[in-house]
Amino acid sequence: MSDSSTELKRSLSLRHLTMIAVGGSIGTGLFVASGSTISQAGPGGALLAYALIGFMVWLVMQSLGEMAAYLPVAGSFQDYGSRFVSPSFGFAIGWNYWFNWAITLAAELVAAALVMKFWFPDTPAVLWSALFLALVFGLNALSARSFGEGEFWFASIKVITVLVFLVLGVATIFGILGGEPTGFQNWTTGDAPFVNGGLGVLAVFIAAGYSFQGTELVGVAAGEAEDPEKTLPRAIRTIFWRILLFYIGAIAVIGFLIPYTDERLLAASEDNIAVSPFTLVFDNAGVAIAASVMNAVILTSVLSAGNSGLYASTRMLYSMAKEGLAPKIFGSLSSHKVPIPALIATAAVGMFGFVTSLVGDGVAYIFLLTLSALAGFITWIGIAYCHVKFRAALKAQGIELSTLPYRAPLGATGSLIALVMCGFVVLGQAYAPITSGENLGAILTPYLGIPVFLALWWGHKVVTKSQPVSPAEAQLN
Repeated sequence: MSDSSTELKRSLSLRHLTMIAVGGSIGTGLFVASGSTISQAGPGGALLAYALIGFMVWLVMQSLGEMAAYLPVAGSFQDYGSRFVSPSFGFAIGWNYWFNWAITLAAELVAAALVMKFWFPDTPAVLWSALFLALVFGLNALSARSFGEGEFWFASIKVITVLVFLVLGVATIFGILGGEPTGFQNWTTGDAPFVNGGLGVLAVFIAAGYSFQGTELVGVAAGEAEDPEKTLPRAIRTIFWRILLFYIGAIAVIGFLIPYTDERLLAASEDNIAVSPFTLVFDNAGVAIAASVMNAVILTSVLSAGNSGLYASTRMLYSMAKEGLAPKIFGSLSSHKVPIPALIATAAVGMFGFVTSLVGDGVAYIFLLTLSALAGFITWIGIAYCHVKFRAALKAQGIELSTLPYRAPLGATGSLIALVMCGFVVLGQAYAPITSGENLGAILTPYLGIPVFLALWWGHKVVTKSQPVSPAEAQLN
């Protein structure tokens, strides 16, 4: 099954990387959850929260882009953690990220079944989940390019949907499609534009952070990118404009067209697409079968998330095996340069996670989701920290910044700002249970992933006796 080579093939082009970057964070967080954020914080509060989170993600991605263009490796930030911080930190960040996306795959299998019930309410959920798993497994098993092509078309559908939404939304705001222009009336209704003041912004700040998770996927794809010194920076540069146009633009349009007091904004979910803010706007603009159209787009988002998640976690497991941080078998490749053993293991864990959702009222599944809840933020914190150490290594070894293929505009300072902002989001997980009067157990539950990450870090350190990497001795080639 494996050939003698253990090197991945660079077959992902600029258009693949760009769509991986664009599609990474466009999903149900935008299409479904955006309405509830406006309901909680008002149009101005939601806009401010998403803008702040967008800025934070931009900082993280600039840091990742600088490192990935200089060292385009499959393990990306896991590899950087081992090189610039310590082998134990790399071990922990790698397994943290692998587990996160393996469980995300399970979540998407559940979501796929919910979405399909819109059209086929009587068909067993297991059937749709099995077909979905077979599709994304097949795309990943063929080659990196087949994954890239699948993600390109999945992401294209999402991008086209958002662009059409923005055009129709703006036309409706100005009365171009008929009817009276809405003007700023929904921004001045009741407590708008800022509902619940700073606390409302804080609540949405946390939710917005989850919406953007997946943006770092382009860094994982660096090990299979064509001409990474040129293509990666170009893909990374699209992120700022994507955040500005897609998230900020969509939130603004929804805020103009739907009052925050509309109870339907809180009712949208993957099994209730009819009240998604996108569906409501399309419906008001006269788009026939708006709910069916949005349901198809949501399905595309689910497929995209599962496809990307399976790819990212498989490459992370492969990279760790190459470094001796995972069983050696996961470092072997097929004749198409795909790490099939790592792919099978990841798909099996995702399938196991899905099965737990069907057993015992899904208690075990909810526990797994809870464990992985903070994994994305831990990853972002890890990326920012690695970049700070990367810059320190460049300075200690006398490497001029002018030699870098791509430079983060704010340098290490931007990474430190991102670190603080990510830490604030993590601490904010306690906001909802505290304000709703939950007990101590409920307050601490969202943080379960942190002791697991620390246990991986310190457990590896105790067993291997590994030491922190000195900037002067960090491996920069």
